[in-house]
Amino acid sequence: MSFNDYENEDSRIQDKLKQKTWNEIRTNDSWAIFKIMSEFVNGYESMARIGPCVSIFGSARTKPEDKYYILAEKIAYKISKAGYGVITGGGPGIMEAGNKGAHRGEGTSVGLNIELPFEQHFNPYIDKDKNLNFDYFFVRKVMFVKYSQGFVVMPGGFGTLDELFEAITLIQTKKIGKFPIILVGSSFWAGLIEWVKTIMIDQEKTVSPTDMDLIKIVDTEDEVVEALDNFYKKYNLSPNF
Repeated sequence: MSFNDYENEDSRIQDKLKQKTWNEIRTNDSWAIFKIMSEFVNGYESMARIGPCVSIFGSARTKPEDKYYILAEKIAYKISKAGYGVITGGGPGIMEAGNKGAHRGEGTSVGLNIELPFEQHFNPYIDKDKNLNFDYFFVRKVMFVKYSQGFVVMPGGFGTLDELFEAITLIQTKKIGKFPIILVGSSFWAGLIEWVKTIMIDQEKTVSPTDMDLIKIVDTEDEVVEALDNFYKKYNLSPNF
């Protein structure tokens, strides 16, 4: 982090801690509510026209030559050929690979882009009428889970883990349907899964052993499509596209 980055971060913290009058707080909060409402309304209207898809989560930092970028593109291509639309976070890395694969497979390619000070910019493989922009992470996450028929989780960072555990929590608490959660890359996810089993389940008993049934770990694009198809055959459903 450069000196300017530290300086900007310091000024942001000072601004947050600065004393504001009650009228300033109330006014700022009121305008924020309207902005949040507008993002929800625009998101609902746009996504309702698109219909449910399969969400692909993963790192924005993954380079095109990386094996997981290549695999994500193959997965999205196979998903689109199987009749599923694809939703990503709209940015670079794994998100770009997901949209690229869907675009190459002539399937629906949706991008839910977020305004960030670094990393994020929308990729060129999103359908032009399906590129949505958000300022608020929580609004964007609602769009992911409300309009997803399945979640494919590639290797990623904190944002990817946030999206993964959000989906698991909502399914576990029956706030959304029991859609498949597919983790791609057994070597990447092995440590996390082992910690959940040994510490959370066996040692501390903060998670039910049956919650692990919500997750499937795979390594290939064919396994992803097979997991999705098996789920929909089980419930006598079919893709929306």
